[in-house]
Amino acid sequence: MRDFPGFMWRGVFASLVVVLAVGCARLEDGHGYVPEPSTLAGVVVGRDTKETIAFTLGQPGTRGIVDDLGWYYVRSDYERFLWRAPVEVDRQVVAISFDEAGVVQNVERFGLEGGRVVALTRRVTDANTQGVSFLRQLFGNFGNFDAASVFGEN
Repeated sequence: MRDFPGFMWRGVFASLVVVLAVGCARLEDGHGYVPEPSTLAGVVVGRDTKETIAFTLGQPGTRGIVDDLGWYYVRSDYERFLWRAPVEVDRQVVAISFDEAGVVQNVERFGLEGGRVVALTRRVTDANTQGVSFLRQLFGNFGNFDAASVFGEN
């Protein structure tokens, strides 16, 4: 059997380098939907209703657990490497709360800064923020994604 000529070894080596480089590439993925700030600027506190919000922003990903007085739009961004489990790197939440008549009371946008929940923007009619405990639970799971719990352990 003959040895490979030098140019063939270089081709095999180059192919191996390309395969290894692609295997180490970082992949980004996003899940969920959060309205753009320019779209949220069109929401008028005290005037808009659930119907106008559903038409303007679309249906929320999550609604209030006990009552339907809070709508939450959630987006999570994940980063993963080819063989590793995804890691959540960012989460944003837009919380819109309604009064009993279905009129918008509060529009708030939350994000993460250094692992802590912070209000990025807030337009409220009163000082009390409803649904904060729900948001604490939602952000409390930040970075706790475990692929083994979703896909089962081998």
